[in-house]
Amino acid sequence: MADSAPPAKATDAVLVSSDPVSKDAREVKGIDWAALPTESRSIIADFVLNLSGQGFQSSSIGDAVRIINDMRQWKDPETGDGTTIFLGYTSNMISSGLRETFRYLVQHKHVSAIVTTAGGVEEDFIKCLAPTYHGSFSSSGATLRSKGLNRIGNLVVPNNNYCAFEDWVVPILDEMLQEQEDEFKKTGERYTWTPSKVIHRLGKAINNESSVYYWAYKNDIPVFCPALTDGSLGDMLYFHSFKASPLQLNIDIVQDIRKVNTMAVRAKRAGMIILGGGVVKHHIANACLMRNGAESAVYINTAQEFDGSDAGARPDEAVSWGKIKADGESVKVYVEATVAFPLIVAATFASGR
Repeated sequence: MADSAPPAKATDAVLVSSDPVSKDAREVKGIDWAALPTESRSIIADFVLNLSGQGFQSSSIGDAVRIINDMRQWKDPETGDGTTIFLGYTSNMISSGLRETFRYLVQHKHVSAIVTTAGGVEEDFIKCLAPTYHGSFSSSGATLRSKGLNRIGNLVVPNNNYCAFEDWVVPILDEMLQEQEDEFKKTGERYTWTPSKVIHRLGKAINNESSVYYWAYKNDIPVFCPALTDGSLGDMLYFHSFKASPLQLNIDIVQDIRKVNTMAVRAKRAGMIILGGGVVKHHIANACLMRNGAESAVYINTAQEFDGSDAGARPDEAVSWGKIKADGESVKVYVEATVAFPLIVAATFASGR
């Protein structure tokens, strides 16, 4: 017989209440690109373009700007189709103020698809419910745990934010399960969710213009998350599985790998912009392998290649696998993404040029 409730040990550990945040705590906020006057954008873009003459990583930023602007400007001579741009980022990027930059890109349809992690999904919705705050890299983990505060680098997320997320997301999971069962009664087959369908549904439900995935829903930009269970969303699906037992949500990852790979195969031209490493980096690159490589790629991360990790690998390693074309243009920017990416966006998507 299935358990009717999740283990109390698990719920007590995950849903611990947090102490109130001090009144002087600063909220994490990103750049409001729409509020920047056109003249200011032009000045910033010119400044960034002048960085490229300095050498070292300034030149890498300049190369990234040039490659991305080429992605933006290219059109297929026969169909007029533009570059299919895959944007990838890890969860900490959404936790930071880069969330507002991603939202700007999705709101204005500058990218074709997103690949991210579970944290990269849930942290966006959580920020619609409650703020993330500035903290310190040196804060004591034990002290923070005793207060119900979670540290992401020098950022702090109160555990109450995740409790609020549970209150918001579980009724939606109930609705999704009901729709799955209604389809079974009608057709004899249960509706199959995929990670991208789950995110699409949550983006619709949040109905908040500050959300990246609200705009992904509005603009029908697919968001792929091959590791959907690796985060708070996984926690909520775990707890929901007891509530829903013996029924379960059917979430199929095979449909999504077919969808993302097919997007790459059908692209007239493919471009990759990837912040961070791990699954998001490889998932996009491997999709582009299906078309014998992307024409252009920009990596932004500080990982090194000496340990053989995919995160640290330079673009030329991807060329050896057929994930970037041998004659494609690519660059790896060895700068922390919250510094590098706003500069790059200022001279590309937000430049007005």
